[in-house]
Amino acid sequence: MLVDQLENAKSYPFGPAWEKVCTFLADLPADSADGEYRIQGDDIFARVMTYTTRTPEDAVLEAHRDYADVQSVLVGSEAMAWFPAPTLTVTKPYDSERDAEFYQYPGAAAARVTVVPGRFVLLLPGDAHMFALAVDDVPMAVKKVVVKVRVALLFPAEL
Repeated sequence: MLVDQLENAKSYPFGPAWEKVCTFLADLPADSADGEYRIQGDDIFARVMTYTTRTPEDAVLEAHRDYADVQSVLVGSEAMAWFPAPTLTVTKPYDSERDAEFYQYPGAAAARVTVVPGRFVLLLPGDAHMFALAVDDVPMAVKKVVVKVRVALLFPAEL
């Protein structure tokens, strides 16, 4: 898991796909409509969504294999918990259609971060994450973007 401010995102050497992700996030207005946005076909796309944050007992703990998640909050704030996937108990085996495996919530997270506008989180395979968590146990409405990018595009052979 990598956490940083959006203003620093372009400093990471993840190649042309990362540049596209950074440009999309920099240009995305906070009032963007919920829905899916194609950036580069099925290789890079984004989902903007609005929801209310919740407790860990009501949240989902997942990890991906083919796509990295780049998550950022447009409005509001949410907490995100991180776990090393190999240490978790699988509750739903990997589904290649959804590119997701789901896990039992073990309690305390290995790391927890608050995501606010202007901050992003990059989650790679092996980074199990529980998102949409209420900050300080106070539920709030959040508008968020998740950019899905094929992991192979972030680590091109020429770099």
